[in-house]
Amino acid sequence: MPFAVYVVGLGIFTQGTSEFMLSGLLPGMADDLGVSVPDAGLLISAFAIGMVVGAPLLAVATLRWPRRTALVALQAAFVVAHAVGALAPGYAVLFVTRVIGALAYAGYWGVAVATAVALVPAEAKARAVAVVAGGLTLATIVGVPAGTLLGQVSDWRAAFWAVAAATAVSAVCTLLAVPGGRGGRGEGEQPSVKDELRAMARPQLWLSYAVTAFAFGAVIVTFSYLAALLTEVTGVSEGWVPAVLALFGVGGMAGIVIGGRTGQTRPLGTLGAGLGALAVFSALLALTAHVTAAVIALVFLLGLVGYVTNPALQSRVFALAPGAPTLVGATNTAAFNVGNTVAPLLGGLTIDAGYGYASVAWVGAALAAVGAAGVLWAAGLQRADRKRADRERADRERAEEGTCACGFCICVPKRLPLGHGQTPRVR
Repeated sequence: MPFAVYVVGLGIFTQGTSEFMLSGLLPGMADDLGVSVPDAGLLISAFAIGMVVGAPLLAVATLRWPRRTALVALQAAFVVAHAVGALAPGYAVLFVTRVIGALAYAGYWGVAVATAVALVPAEAKARAVAVVAGGLTLATIVGVPAGTLLGQVSDWRAAFWAVAAATAVSAVCTLLAVPGGRGGRGEGEQPSVKDELRAMARPQLWLSYAVTAFAFGAVIVTFSYLAALLTEVTGVSEGWVPAVLALFGVGGMAGIVIGGRTGQTRPLGTLGAGLGALAVFSALLALTAHVTAAVIALVFLLGLVGYVTNPALQSRVFALAPGAPTLVGATNTAAFNVGNTVAPLLGGLTIDAGYGYASVAWVGAALAAVGAAGVLWAAGLQRADRKRADRERADRERAEEGTCACGFCICVPKRLPLGHGQTPRVR
């Protein structure tokens, strides 16, 4: 695996820490900003909204840029947004900086995945995507607990400063390690928005985007309120919350490793199994939220099955639309964040309705079940496509042999003209 792929994953790690660390900072942020925990949770949705908008928009805006230039510029914008956010005097300013930071991060995601898959051969694309996505999982193992601990020792603003500093370091690494060209495009090959849009006009691709949204929403809705669930329902002391969040990340890293191996050869099987298990484990968490041992075990399992689908979700869209390497990945990033936007909002609504923090796990179970149904639909479409392709191939072979599908016509071999001494073959 090229070293540049790992450097791109480092950029995802530093920025992804900001995406998820609010789950461990929400209680302190709510107190400091004078808002409720569900309102503070909307900062997660604000970040996701920025990513939904930013991923395709910035993918198009930077399509003709050298990929290294695009990556570094987007990281620089992310650093500035977090510096301003750390200095924010109130909720409104922080909300805006979350959206702006997310715009930059979304653009980085789209360019990062396109860069990684362009740097490796076809058989290694799922592994390359797994490395990049592994940066996000590492963020949940190391970055989120570290941010939570820093927030407890100091305050949430210190965590924002730490993310800004780490992203600045990763930008320097990107500048030194990532090739200066467009990551696999030929010198004379000019990317075209029109060509990429044309390549994306396939129903299966958009069904895959829908599955992505439901799959990630099913994970993030529980994770977003996990710190509050642990302290308010399960009874875990605040000091142990970073360790439990890290356990979720350990499960996620294991899932990424497994999914990186199975996602290339059996993408739909990996997705179906992962989403089915995610629905079951989410429901179990809702039912056993007061049992500490069960919750801790289920947090690990939720991380595992939640992230085992990630490499398949990321790499499958490139297989469905190989002619749109930049826009297809960026749109998939947007799909992830549709789930990241809607799911915490739904979780906040159930909490505000009086169903308690455990209710968010039921929301996760329902989203996972819908995602699994989408995988079954995609499998049916894939079987139909294969049958149609097999029929077309058989028709071509019969045409080359001079026969037809019905088997009764008088057909003339197509490879030779009918000449003297040659008679039609009768079937």
